Amino acid sequence: MVERVPMSKAGYARLREELQHLQRTERPRVIKSIETAREHGDLKENAEYHAAKERQSHVEGRIMDLKDKLSRAEVIDCTSVDCGRVVFGTVVTMVDLDSEEEMRFQLLGPEESDVKTGSISVLSPFGQALIGKEVGDEVYVQTPAGQRHLEIIDIEPATI
Repeated sequence: MVERVPMSKAGYARLREELQHLQRTERPRVIKSIETAREHGDLKENAEYHAAKERQSHVEGRIMDLKDKLSRAEVIDCTSVDCGRVVFGTVVTMVDLDSEEEMRFQLLGPEESDVKTGSISVLSPFGQALIGKEVGDEVYVQTPAGQRHLEIIDIEPATI
């Protein structure tokens, strides 16, 4: 059975754009670099050639990875999710009951998550601990900094 990859519409569009850029721009650029480097003679000691081949390997690997993720994508419209419980796409506001620090995250797929921009993976231990919870629920979450005791204070739909 194929494991589906949850993804927002915006995340799916970003991955499609990256794939198209790699296929239409980066791949031809790398091929041209390899051709140019080959013209310089002996390939055994040609650093430019080896660098271009390494870049080609990275580009082709990322293309394969993106094609795989896009083929398994389960695209979810985050603007129309039910906000009665924490689900994929919702924006969750929590308060740390020990430090009284307030935090806000949107639960997205693993390819879209970035804590710095306020999104966490729905498949991460943190995300998994929040799934299905309601406003007022308390949650214990194990983080790299230790266990945190959180209370969910708001659940909202995404705006994108």
